Amino acid sequence: MTMTGVTVPSLKAVTLTHVRYTKGDQLGHFLAWVSLIPVFISLGGFVSHFLYRRELQGIFFAIGLIISQFINETVKNSFQQSRPETCVILETCDSHGWPSSHSQYMFFFAVYFTLLTYNGVGLSGSKVYKWIVGISPWPLAFLTMYSRVYLGYHTVGQVFAGAGLGLFLGVMWFWVVNGLVIDYFPLIEESALGRSNWIDCRTMGVSVVVSVSEKEGSQGGLDWGQKLY
Repeated sequence: MTMTGVTVPSLKAVTLTHVRYTKGDQLGHFLAWVSLIPVFISLGGFVSHFLYRRELQGIFFAIGLIISQFINETVKNSFQQSRPETCVILETCDSHGWPSSHSQYMFFFAVYFTLLTYNGVGLSGSKVYKWIVGISPWPLAFLTMYSRVYLGYHTVGQVFAGAGLGLFLGVMWFWVVNGLVIDYFPLIEESALGRSNWIDCRTMGVSVVVSVSEKEGSQGGLDWGQKLY
């Protein structure tokens, strides 16, 4: 781009909080804030969790979301599907739209959170109570998906693709963490990295490891095999 004979470099906005809506549109204003929920979860939720609790279950939850977003960028760059025509007004035409990263983030978060609560990780109470808490992120997930279409950032197909990929990755990551990695939580806590950062192997306040059995206790060995939720 040139201006009075001087070449000016093209500018690109930081899309993390760069959300626009039609002036005077109250619903659009509300949905603009809704579309920022992934930012609030990341900065307000996971960062504060690491600073004050540092439990491995929450840390691996956050790692899964980060991996999911890297996968999203890889898929976007591979397919390079354009955003809807409204991207001109929103100044987002220089980025790809399929799949929606906001939808993917929220549906990953929702399914992982639901699986955690359903399995009773860090939550006591009746099965009904667990389900009530477990489904709480879903209205926000669907609202976020709707907001991206309403505000003109994505097509319907793009948000559904993001939601589907988020669901799949969320379920798979839950299985990886709670079916495989959780056996190594105590080792991670006792490692030099875990000790220096005060990492806690408890799963949201509940101990992962059973105490030493009598036989192995007398020999000074630990039984890491059994897990508690």
